[in-house]
Amino acid sequence: MAYAAVRSSALFGTAGAAIVVAMEPPLDIVPAPDRSGAPRWQALAPHGSVAGVAGLWPVTPFGLDFLLPTAPVTRPGAAELRVYVAPRWRRRGVGSRLLTAVREQTAVPCLVSYVAVGSPEERFYARHGFSHTRSWRHELLTYGDVHQAWLGELVDAEHPGYRLSHWTGDLFGAPRVEDLLRSPSRPGDAVWTAADADGDVGAYVVAVVGTPSGGRAHQYGPVVLPGHRGRRLSRWVNAALIQRLREVHPQVTEIETAGAADDRHLLATLRHLGFRPLRRTSVYELWDGAPS
Repeated sequence: MAYAAVRSSALFGTAGAAIVVAMEPPLDIVPAPDRSGAPRWQALAPHGSVAGVAGLWPVTPFGLDFLLPTAPVTRPGAAELRVYVAPRWRRRGVGSRLLTAVREQTAVPCLVSYVAVGSPEERFYARHGFSHTRSWRHELLTYGDVHQAWLGELVDAEHPGYRLSHWTGDLFGAPRVEDLLRSPSRPGDAVWTAADADGDVGAYVVAVVGTPSGGRAHQYGPVVLPGHRGRRLSRWVNAALIQRLREVHPQVTEIETAGAADDRHLLATLRHLGFRPLRRTSVYELWDGAPS
């Protein structure tokens, strides 16, 4: 009788009866960097099939420091870890071997992973020494649920001393927020909206469209800077972004955003604008030197 993808060996008990023990097939964990050279690994089963993959990504959105107020982790040098194991290979130690390879072959001081609340991944990371540091809430706005006249009233509301400005383009390699907003707009995936007072940026929010035909954009922010809080700028810039995004990218039908689960002010702003709960994720972190 043949057994696909397993090896077996015969042991003999005290009565001389043969006991067949299934053994896991050998797996090779090999580096497989992507085209940009970003670190990736594959767990290769016999005949070259991929049993699982792991990789590291920047923690900050697009690697931009000025989006840090909305990023879940600000620890210098932190990287996001993503591990995926094919369904038929789960609960067979593949994820553990991939994690071991990542830790042995990189010098990242802090690994960060985002997993669905209540998922098996939570138990995996906790078992390997990761600490649950916070919870993340994802929200979704559907344009079909937005009353455009009401949105226009929010955008047109007076905010003495402030004015709205918009910018479109691509975020990669962008300078500071102030420099970006002073640069000419151009075609691109990102749409920025900011409120400034005589050139001093008080609040901003950005949305990014994944593909030219993509119907869902991802929003980062709104962020209100110190010295400008308590003036309802977050609601104002976010309403203006919702309006502007549809003008620049009419194919967009939804906006997804995320924030700390305990940020009541952000939740109130999003609820007022029509965002609704989408899902919740847990953030797990492993610092250099923690046990695996």
